[in-house]
Amino acid sequence: MRAFLILEDGTVFEGTHIGADKDIISEIVFNTSMAGYLEVLTDPSYAGQAVCMTYPLIGNYGICKEDMESRKPWPDGFIVRELSRVPSNFRMDGTVQDFLEKNGVPGIAGIDTRALTKILREKGTMNGMITTNASYDFAEIQPKLKAYTCGKVVEKVTCAEKYTVKGAVSLAENGPLSGSAFFDKEAYAKGIKEPKPSLVKELNGAGKKVALLDLGAKDNIARSLAMRGCEVTIYPALTPAAEIIAANPDGIMLSNGPGDPKECTGIITEIKKLYDTEIPIFAICLGHQLMALATGADTFKMKYGHRGGNHPVKDLSTGRVHISSQNHGYVVDMDKLDPKIATPAFVNVNDGTNEGLAYTGKNIFTVQFHPEACPGPQESGYLFDRFIKMMEER
Repeated sequence: MRAFLILEDGTVFEGTHIGADKDIISEIVFNTSMAGYLEVLTDPSYAGQAVCMTYPLIGNYGICKEDMESRKPWPDGFIVRELSRVPSNFRMDGTVQDFLEKNGVPGIAGIDTRALTKILREKGTMNGMITTNASYDFAEIQPKLKAYTCGKVVEKVTCAEKYTVKGAVSLAENGPLSGSAFFDKEAYAKGIKEPKPSLVKELNGAGKKVALLDLGAKDNIARSLAMRGCEVTIYPALTPAAEIIAANPDGIMLSNGPGDPKECTGIITEIKKLYDTEIPIFAICLGHQLMALATGADTFKMKYGHRGGNHPVKDLSTGRVHISSQNHGYVVDMDKLDPKIATPAFVNVNDGTNEGLAYTGKNIFTVQFHPEACPGPQESGYLFDRFIKMMEER
């Protein structure tokens, strides 16, 4: 079936329909990762967006459910150059086509994704429509495209109620396990995230207790903490700060998530209350932006954002450069950062934008990139160790 991607500037790409049979209007963004399309699809940070994968062949190893980063795919749409119809992988649970169709995600294949990416880089991120209607009227569609916004999507992706991931030490020979392979499969399907007894040694409360505020968290954040012995309690995004503080955690984690950080006004108010405590805090991506807003800084929307698994960031405390996984369209405005509150801790080597902050006189540090990766390199995973050391020193 023919399909069309219509951008708000009037550009039209014609290709083949994939996924669910429906039309969508969404913000069109691109991801440069060469692998990990399932992790991209199941990253809650993509809620309200349609993702274009720049790598030309997607789906060749199928869908491996153990690699999912949340319970379902979150993008509104999926855009690829070529979709593999006959994948091959001994771990495979199905095809991308079946996965998209089952979960109601429409898409388009067979278009020039390189040309689309160049347009988004030159003109900036814009809205678009994926449709199978060959008789579309652009004059009728364009006002709808310009009016579209992601809206308040954090409430859409956060967990419904709090739950706990038990602290454990990995017995796997090759270190921490990837994807939901760390969890018991049957329990995971029911929303119970407990490590597989055969793969881990439980610590029975011996590790640090961490409160994770779920703003759209990928599972690998809790998993990265649990594999370091932490007992992680995950809280819904709208949880009052008083409830988290009353639980007396050793540390607090603010997760990644979707949308414009300035729309999270209520959450920002509660994060300021967390900031005012002496509890160590580590924040990632959206959590990093919200902490900055809570302490008087500002954020702005980037031209086309950073999305991929190959972005170099420099740790200003060591001078070392790490290759990082990233997924964000907003960034902290360094011109409006009060050095008495926070100072730059990481910087993007490509464009000089801020990639992390260290808060003056507080046990708080935040990063814009994803040290838990998935997909992407995991060389910045040492930041979880830094967080644990911070809790121990406190």
